[in-house]
Amino acid sequence: MINGWRAVDDYISGRLMSPAERQDVTLDANKRSGLPPIDVSTPQGKLLHLLAAAIGARRILEIGTLGGFSTVWLARAMSDGGKVVTIEFDPRHADVARANITREGVADRVDLRIGAALDVLPVVEAEGGAPFDLSFIDADKASNAVYFQWALKLSRPGALIIVDNVVREGAVADDATKDDGGLGARKLFDAVATEPRVTATAIQTVGSKGWDGFLIALVK
Repeated sequence: MINGWRAVDDYISGRLMSPAERQDVTLDANKRSGLPPIDVSTPQGKLLHLLAAAIGARRILEIGTLGGFSTVWLARAMSDGGKVVTIEFDPRHADVARANITREGVADRVDLRIGAALDVLPVVEAEGGAPFDLSFIDADKASNAVYFQWALKLSRPGALIIVDNVVREGAVADDATKDDGGLGARKLFDAVATEPRVTATAIQTVGSKGWDGFLIALVK
């Protein structure tokens, strides 16, 4: 079935996005560099772009840069003066991302930080910048609930917080799951469900990345 899902993703990308917009060169560079193939899909990247553009995001937090594919989609949604603060744990991944971001012409809109997110986020807070308009969380799944709390802390009312990989092929709904990502997703759902400062939903997705989904929360 996943081959059919992939074919539909390819159809969507081919019909609704230009070759330059799709960032095929970035994906090829990530593959040649040996990065794990865990970027968001191209239609998902465009969704992030549209959400950021729809709310007029000027300041975006991204936890988990990888090769910068989603970073570029988000940066392209902002006009001059906007900034994506993106955090990547692996220096080698960050080097690949920096090259991709520069080639795609959005380096002036990206502030790439290297280190463990839970070490970098307190630094971002201490810098006292404006609150974030949108946060995208796509890093180690076991820490999603903690990353969500940080994103909420750093967001303005009306901001969006988007978390990737929250369905985990159904593991999120399995009380007996042993999958670390599934357990992390369940902790995230518990945190969001008991957080009065947000209203949220989650959407299942199928496509080139298999069966998974996004959680989207609106900060009240």
